[in-house]
Amino acid sequence: MLALDLSGKTAVVTGGVRGVGLGISRAFLEAGAEVVAVARRAPDRLPEAGGRTARFVPLDVRDAAAAEAFFASLGRVDVLVNNAGGTPFLPVAEGEARTHARIIELNLTSALVMSRAAHAVMTGAGGAGGSIINIGSVSGARPSPGTAAYGAAKAGLDSLTASLAVEWAPAIRVNAVTLGMVRTERSHLHYGDEDGVAAVARTVPLGRLADPADAGAACVFLASDLAAYVSGSSLLLHGGGERPAFLDAATANRETGRETGHKAPTERTERP
Repeated sequence: MLALDLSGKTAVVTGGVRGVGLGISRAFLEAGAEVVAVARRAPDRLPEAGGRTARFVPLDVRDAAAAEAFFASLGRVDVLVNNAGGTPFLPVAEGEARTHARIIELNLTSALVMSRAAHAVMTGAGGAGGSIINIGSVSGARPSPGTAAYGAAKAGLDSLTASLAVEWAPAIRVNAVTLGMVRTERSHLHYGDEDGVAAVARTVPLGRLADPADAGAACVFLASDLAAYVSGSSLLLHGGGERPAFLDAATANRETGRETGHKAPTERTERP
């Protein structure tokens, strides 16, 4: 029987102690998996859910030698979620070139490093294969002004996902969850106060930002038997996307719609 029961499975979640990663760690705990959350800094509190607690291991996910030693110490891994990432607002012409390069390392290179190390364990002696899930972003498929290095890295992550799904089949399924806007403890840094968050949420067709639990549920699905024939795919988790800007432009002057013979929409979504 197919079910979202991951009892007996071991899941590694990078950046799994805060924000989206915390939601993912909790979802795997709820599904019965043993969760190992890794990050550079220890959290004030370990991820908990369903009466169970994740284990924390400090790790720089960009360090290949450290990643290989980490996975070798586990002995078994069934699921890897490459979630570690993020970016400050930094236009390309500003800051140091090395800063932009490090953003790409964190959001793309780390996934390659961790996936290679996980592959050795998943396919080694006694390995039963597994599932790798990369956490992408809609920034990888659209202009990303102010976070161009991040957008470029996420575009590369989509390509890496598709390529590894072919290279490592059938032992390992590789997929991506492509996130839109997610409400976390750091949302105020991007959207401002509660009014700002609410204004941004109104631009999403489903009327809200995603919750980290939404990302967690998507990852558990992709790691489960329900997704046994899903590989090389990207699951869009963006609440329906964004209202096209031309619709607001079209409603800004209804006379224009009449003059051109096009019917203007009767409603508009307020933007922040």
